[in-house]
Amino acid sequence: MIQTPYYLIDRAKLSRNMAIIDRLRARSGAKALLALKCFATWPVFDQMREHMDGTTSSSLYELRLGREKFGKETHAYSVGWADHEIAEAVGYADKIIFNSIGQLERFDNQSAQIERGLRLNPRFSTSGFDLADPARPFSRLGEWDAGKIETVMERISGFMIHYNCENADFDLFDRQLARIEDEFGGLLRRLKWVSLGGGIHFTGEGYPVDKLADRLRAFQDRFGVQVYLEPGEAAITGSASLEVTVIDILNNGKDLAIVDSSVEAHMLDLLIYRQSARMETDGDHPYMICGKSCLAGDIFGEFNFPAALNVGDRLSIADAAGYTMVKKNWFNGVKMPSIVVRELDGSLTLKREFGYADYESSLG
Repeated sequence: MIQTPYYLIDRAKLSRNMAIIDRLRARSGAKALLALKCFATWPVFDQMREHMDGTTSSSLYELRLGREKFGKETHAYSVGWADHEIAEAVGYADKIIFNSIGQLERFDNQSAQIERGLRLNPRFSTSGFDLADPARPFSRLGEWDAGKIETVMERISGFMIHYNCENADFDLFDRQLARIEDEFGGLLRRLKWVSLGGGIHFTGEGYPVDKLADRLRAFQDRFGVQVYLEPGEAAITGSASLEVTVIDILNNGKDLAIVDSSVEAHMLDLLIYRQSARMETDGDHPYMICGKSCLAGDIFGEFNFPAALNVGDRLSIADAAGYTMVKKNWFNGVKMPSIVVRELDGSLTLKREFGYADYESSLG
């Protein structure tokens, strides 16, 4: 039995998402790039690269990982490239997307040998969190002034427009894309490609995938561009869990179960956005599931179980792929979860285990 805690990636569940991506690509003509900012666990890239066209990145290290571990088409984006990064970035990338006109002009000569794009901010988004809203007031994420963009159109071949966030509403996507068409259509017609970013929850239950595909096809045909999508969460939703063990039970007004993991260290997004973890369980025995760090608010959430919990019980926390392994940290020196893959035949493969040497080397 593999020692907890560990992230468990299930290839069969991943296959379900990959099949939807295949269907969307085939019907729409759009290409799909894995957004490494959400999921960069390369031991399953062998499976994903059969169904996706490449990767997109947010930093030099993500860019290099995409080129070396995934291959295929490699898009390079960063909010800000540094002088010492640009030559290496251009060496790894097929396309480089600049966040601002200033960066495009600053690195004009260094980037001239590959295709270049610019991030376009449409000044609206679907994000329900100000923290993650790319169109928030005074946003630094992309250019929005069509007049300014017009002055550099001869230097770029594409736009990246990332404005969706877990958007499961196709009609809203349709209306917002129509706004982009109306406001920036003159510029779009002069491009070779347009990335519509990530955040479209097209692998969610009941999402009208064919409608999305037809809408993307119509956009491509209207403007004569190659559309890219950058699925992160959509590529891996429902495909992984965080496996933990109960290490203590106590009652301080509620029944509490402490597990050998930490929200702060292992599922940080839950803490940042004040969300509860998901656990597929139900019953008449309520418990607050708590992490083992010293942070008072290190709480996974409150859940009902079919029987009373005991020390040694194993629990499975769902939806543990996106924004988990890319954000895990060594807070409190809590042991970092191993990475385990459930193969298609049901067997478990331990891909990576982290120990004291990893903790020590991360600090000096």
